[in-house]
Amino acid sequence: MESVNGESSTPRIEPLGDAALLVTLGPRPDPGLTARAHRLAAAVELAGAGHAAIGRPVPAHASVLVPFDPLALDSDELENLLRATLAREDAPPRPDDDADPLEIPVAYGGADGPDLDELAAARGLRPSDVIERHAAARFRVLFLGFAPGFAYLGGLPPALATPRRPTPRERVPAGSVAIAGEHSAVYPLAMPGGWNLIGRTDTTLFDAQRDPPTPLRPGRIVRFVPR
Repeated sequence: MESVNGESSTPRIEPLGDAALLVTLGPRPDPGLTARAHRLAAAVELAGAGHAAIGRPVPAHASVLVPFDPLALDSDELENLLRATLAREDAPPRPDDDADPLEIPVAYGGADGPDLDELAAARGLRPSDVIERHAAARFRVLFLGFAPGFAYLGGLPPALATPRRPTPRERVPAGSVAIAGEHSAVYPLAMPGGWNLIGRTDTTLFDAQRDPPTPLRPGRIVRFVPR
């Protein structure tokens, strides 16, 4: 049993619909639990490699979603596999997570980053300070959600943490590099959004015709390179 700020983080396994189990590792987001979720997802993927009925695990901040085919696998059998995997707790991170960082070139500010100046002023910084700190950070993909290929990146310098905009934009251009709360992200597609836009990249981060469709995966390191 672990503890997060004094609260129990004993894993809980429960159904999520009739074709998935959700493993909740703790009561709220925590860097240690996120790392544990990544390890567990990798371990479950390895343990389930011989089970065609088990889908690819999806880690989040403090949980892992494990999809399965209920016509081919009983949920109790999957739960037993998950509990056995949790009991071992010996899965290392993916070996290429740190060795294979993704570098993303970014044009900061101006029309590409319309919120850069406002964000800098709100944080008591110059725009060049925001760019320098954002580009110097070593981000890690925590999980994907909200939209295909949209990765929530941890590792934002605390001085740059900024709430979402009070009124979302109806359309954010694809490739927009953004900040919201304690996270950074890149909009993989044109879509509505309320994050603060500080730059833009030409790197394609989601293409349904590719395999895999996005180069981002939980645990991967991301670096932003000014251009």
